[in-house]
Formats: sequence, structure tokens, C-alpha cells
Amino acid sequence: MPLTLEGAALLHQMFRISWGPWRTLDAATRSSLLAELNSSLSSMGSHSALFSIFGHKADFMLIHFRPDFPALSQAEWAIRQLGIWEYCQPTSSYLSVVELGLYESTGKVYGSLAAEGIEPHSEPWKNSIHDTLDRQRKAMAPRLFPEVPPAEFVCFYPMDRRRGEDKNWYSLPLEQRAALMHEHGLVGRRYAGEVRQIISGSIGLDDWEWGVDLFAEDPLVFKKLIYEMRFDPVSAIYAQFGPFYVGSRCNAGRLSHLLHS
Repeated sequence: MPLTLEGAALLHQMFRISWGPWRTLDAATRSSLLAELNSSLSSMGSHSALFSIFGHKADFMLIHFRPDFPALSQAEWAIRQLGIWEYCQPTSSYLSVVELGLYESTGKVYGSLAAEGIEPHSEPWKNSIHDTLDRQRKAMAPRLFPEVPPAEFVCFYPMDRRRGEDKNWYSLPLEQRAALMHEHGLVGRRYAGEVRQIISGSIGLDDWEWGVDLFAEDPLVFKKLIYEMRFDPVSAIYAQFGPFYVGSRCNAGRLSHLLHS
């Protein structure tokens, strides 16, 4: 398996407004509930953000980045304890952790250790792997612990690597997977400056294996990027995709307008 670096704990909360009960509230009560929500989100700073979602899957999506899982739980419960949560219906959620795959570094360090005759999983082997990850972790800290990018639009989707009888990503040799991922990454790099991509790992944490967040000022770039990637072998042969959530950033003023306070 490739070496990976793990960073911020990440939670997506998708929910609908219970419109019937919400509309029975008087304007003053609605304003008070919205003010409480906005105050809570403001206190969370740029590590949480609210987006209104296009389509039927949800009305809103909250995204939280936190340094660890206890802090993430605290953020989740801070939202659940708000008065407005009584008028919200959760439709989905997704738990993951920001992940950077080190395919290139893995091949080099494994090859070096093998050349030195160091037994896999021995203490010297573990120490070398630990040192490699520690160096990479320090160098990649800004990418491992990001804030929610300030872009206007977000696209989130979960995905798996295919592991069926005919095509199985996990049965490919490390070198072949590394080469495929290198070519796959080149597609994404062509959109640098237009899209900010954050990959999170969710194996053992949620129903899919990875989560993908794309942030951009123009939602059409999501279509262009993902369509181009579909022709890349990593996606064309080995990828399976979950539901897509596309939304626009929702500040206090827009939230008030949408909920008719």
C-alpha cells in the first residue's frame, strides 16, 4: 500500500429545512434562530462554511475542517445544539480526513530499503518509514490542515476504486498504480488557479473510500475538470462515484434571504 499523510478531520453535514414548522414561526423567532446560527458559524471562522445546495438532495451543506476528531465532534455538536436544528432534517453526512498519497515517495523509500536488505516491517524499516513521513508531514502541513477555501461554489462527491472480478485497483502493483496516479494528477494540475481540490480519505470512516471537494468561482469548471478526468484510465477503468453535491456559499445575508426572516 502507498504511504499516506493524514491531516485535518473533515465532516460534511447535509440537511433540509422542515419548511412546514419553520413557516409557522413568527418573523422575530426566525430572526433570533438565524442570528444564533450566524453567530456560531462566525465563531468557527474559516474552518467551517455553509453552502446552499442545488437540487433535491439537501437545502444546505455545512463543511467543517478541524485539527483532530475531538475538535470535529465539538463542531458537530455545537450545530446540533442550536435552536434552528429543531427545524432541520439531516439528509446525509460524510466523515473523512484530509489525505495526501505519497506514491512517488513510497516507491523510492521501499526500493531503497530493499536495496539495503532491510526486512519489511522490522524495526529499522519502521524507523525509516517514520522518518520519511515526519519529513513529508512538516513540508506538507499547509495542505494537510487547510481552511475552507473562500471560493463561491463547491462540488463534493465520494468515490471508490473499483475492486470487482474483472478490474481491481488493489490487485495492481504499486508501480503501476503510481504511474496511473501520476498521469491522473497531471489532468488536475491543468486546472490550477481555477479549482482548489481537497482529497480526503474515508476508508474505515464512512461508506466510500475517498471524498473529493472542489472549490471554484465558476461551477462549469467542475463539469470540465471531471469530464476530462473521466477519460483518464484511473477514472475510466477504476473509479466509481457516489452522489454529487453542488452548492453556493451562503453568508448571513443570503441565509436570511433564503429563509425569509
